[in-house]
Amino acid sequence: MTTLFLLVPVALPVLGALVYLVFGWRPATAWVSAASAAGVLAAAILIAVEVAAGPRTAIAGLLRVDALSAFMLIVIGAVALLATAATPAHLRAEIDAGRATARTAARHSVLVQLFLAAMALAVSAADLGVLWIAVEATTIVTAFLVGQRRTRSAVEAAWKYVVICSTGIALALLGTILLNYAAQHTPATAGLDWAGLVASAHTLDPGVTRIAVALLVIGFGTKAGLAPLHAWLPDAHSQAPAPVSALMSGVLLSVAFYAVLRVKVIADAALGTGFTRILLVIMALASLLLAASLLLAQRDYKRMLAYSSIEHMGLLALAAAVGGPLAMAAALLHVLGHGLAKGVLFLSAGRILQTTGTSRIERVRGLAARQPLLAGCVGFGVLALIGLPPFSVFASELGIARAGFASGLGPVTAAALLVVLVIAAALIAHTSRMLLGSPPEGPGAATAVPRLPVTAGTALVAGLVVCAAIGVSAGPLSALLHLAAEILTGTR
Repeated sequence: MTTLFLLVPVALPVLGALVYLVFGWRPATAWVSAASAAGVLAAAILIAVEVAAGPRTAIAGLLRVDALSAFMLIVIGAVALLATAATPAHLRAEIDAGRATARTAARHSVLVQLFLAAMALAVSAADLGVLWIAVEATTIVTAFLVGQRRTRSAVEAAWKYVVICSTGIALALLGTILLNYAAQHTPATAGLDWAGLVASAHTLDPGVTRIAVALLVIGFGTKAGLAPLHAWLPDAHSQAPAPVSALMSGVLLSVAFYAVLRVKVIADAALGTGFTRILLVIMALASLLLAASLLLAQRDYKRMLAYSSIEHMGLLALAAAVGGPLAMAAALLHVLGHGLAKGVLFLSAGRILQTTGTSRIERVRGLAARQPLLAGCVGFGVLALIGLPPFSVFASELGIARAGFASGLGPVTAAALLVVLVIAAALIAHTSRMLLGSPPEGPGAATAVPRLPVTAGTALVAGLVVCAAIGVSAGPLSALLHLAAEILTGTR
């Protein structure tokens, strides 16, 4: 395989954006985004096979793809395919309702393609500097997507997103500068290259490195939706169009956490495991407790899903704090399972909003009687999200729990599991009120409810089936997960 093939996951979305810029959004181009995402997924799978023998580099070393990068590319491709397959029906419904135009749809599609390219670049970057640029690019692009509806709430959410995430990214930039300073004063002069930093980590100045790591973890943790700088997430995810919310929650948060995992490898080699463990445990428990407290009395189902994302990022932070091959493999499996389940749920939530005109939980009743397929996707999606078998989140949470109890973090793991149970109960209670009961009565209640489009329904069902399939058996992903876990534990 030529090294130029590593460019495909970045180049394909850029080409898709150019298509929409030139031809606009119309029936002939509506599926370009889905074709681009499918191409990214196919390329990611081929790259994963290739990097099993070792990392590959391209563009004079600017791109470097190993097993961890390849796995993240697969996650990006899979969730992007799910979201973009449901996008044409979503945009068509918005245009029919007068809430969007073909020009809006074209702008949306261009930005989504650039969003995918930036995320693919972030996980393919060979050094911390390029990753920082790519993550900042996702902030710029998605800010316009969050404010797409141009309502007061959407614009406010977009500005909140920009301000808080820019603060986090600024902290990460400062940490990057400090880490580069520490690297320049080592015999090997590693710069910001991931492999070089890991190899020379034992020669980094501990004091400077400790400050740099704290800034990087908090900075990228902000983009991952971890407490304390999490406040942007519920507003942005609830105001963005459904396909964008699916991508932000299902992929973007995980891409930001990928940066945290890369930094942790360097920190553990330079400072030992204790420093990042304490930092991540604090952020994990704070995120879990925050999500639980705000989910109990939640009244908006899109914000409910957003707070659930904070919970799952907290679980990933806990897994990273635990460390070890089992915890890291479980964390990566959790990234994929959560991405698929949350993608299905946000896309379903978007359809519910289009057909009911409200995002209030108490105003949605009897969904199972009116739209059984959509209700089934929501119901099974929530079951997948709370970790019931056979869905993959069950396997990943079980792996995190086993690793946590075996690593000496038993009390922390037990506390986290207790909070997860509270969150699961809240999600079930809120969702059951929406799905069950009699349809609402009153003016307009007898109006026929539009059926779920075939393409969107197929995408939702496929997402749940894949989530369940990898929960039963990871299959070919098992070897890739183990290789990626070895990279994160410094044994490869």
